Amino acid sequence: MTAAKIKVLCVDDSALIRSLMTEIINSQPDMEVVGTAPDPLVARDLIKRLNPDVLTLDVEMPRMDGLDFLERLMRLRPMPVLMVSSLTERGSEITMRALELGAVDFVTKPKLGIRDGLLEYTHTIADKLRAASRARVRAAAQPAAPTAAGTEPVPMLRSPLLSTEKLIILGASTGGTEAIKEFLMPLPPDSPAVMIVQHMPAGFTRSFAQRLDGLCRITVKEAVHGERVLPGHAYIAPGDSHLLLARSGANYVAHLSQEAPVNRHRPSVDVLFDSAAQHGGKNVIGVILTGMGKDGARGMLRMREAGAYNLAQDEHTCIVFGMPKEAIATGGVHEVVPLPAMTQRVMARLATYGTRAQRV
Repeated sequence: MTAAKIKVLCVDDSALIRSLMTEIINSQPDMEVVGTAPDPLVARDLIKRLNPDVLTLDVEMPRMDGLDFLERLMRLRPMPVLMVSSLTERGSEITMRALELGAVDFVTKPKLGIRDGLLEYTHTIADKLRAASRARVRAAAQPAAPTAAGTEPVPMLRSPLLSTEKLIILGASTGGTEAIKEFLMPLPPDSPAVMIVQHMPAGFTRSFAQRLDGLCRITVKEAVHGERVLPGHAYIAPGDSHLLLARSGANYVAHLSQEAPVNRHRPSVDVLFDSAAQHGGKNVIGVILTGMGKDGARGMLRMREAGAYNLAQDEHTCIVFGMPKEAIATGGVHEVVPLPAMTQRVMARLATYGTRAQRV
């Protein structure tokens, strides 16, 4: 018996983009475009009539703002949404807000050569639609109160040495922007440095870092090549650059690389994890969060073999249980933890360093 195709509804005010998305999606054997709409008002009626599995949604459209439409949709009829964003600063800020409202992921429109650009993205678009169709979609989250579960501030560390010696190395993909926010917000100002790879194109990581920096007690920034990695800071790999941990004398430093993509990604989680295994060893706590694919699985095993202690997000709280599942299957994970408890578990583990509990 043949599996049913993934039904996709494309919403975009550009007839060219609607046509190209239809061509790309219908070229895949397991999915089909069941309808297209030039604006959210038309889309609203088509959703009721066609009952699509996934919606692709332009972030900027006439008649009704894409964010307003998304907010209403996720409140009244939560469903997987893949945003289609322009490669502009405004586009990146709107996309970050769309992910907060519940969009599963996004793809970008190329600035020039739209037709060739989108057709080159065929594999990416198809992969993201498949992941979205399987995603655990939740109604739009309300802004977290300081005492809400999972966001309650974690106490400061007792030993300042732990902050300077230890590192938290984190990787994520689909669903990761919100998961990373939930992980970082409770961290205390004296937290060990956090180095992060989130699969995201150039131009979007800066908006992501700025948004997090305004919400967290630690400083969150895009990583800069050669800068010292300091406690109380989180460093996000810039889109289109690998981020590696390196050493300069006694100090940890960030290293950026334009080497070829790994697992079709640059930045790649495996690249960061491999460098952490080499230069951090037993001083590392590794964390892998929601995401599609297997990027990070091999690197997490190498970190474990080098003495790191690794945690993976559990299936129930993942938007897509791809990367954590692969890391668990490869044998690199010590603990599987629900996202709301992840920060507490990481900090509790840090507090055991140098004690008998660490060696158990």
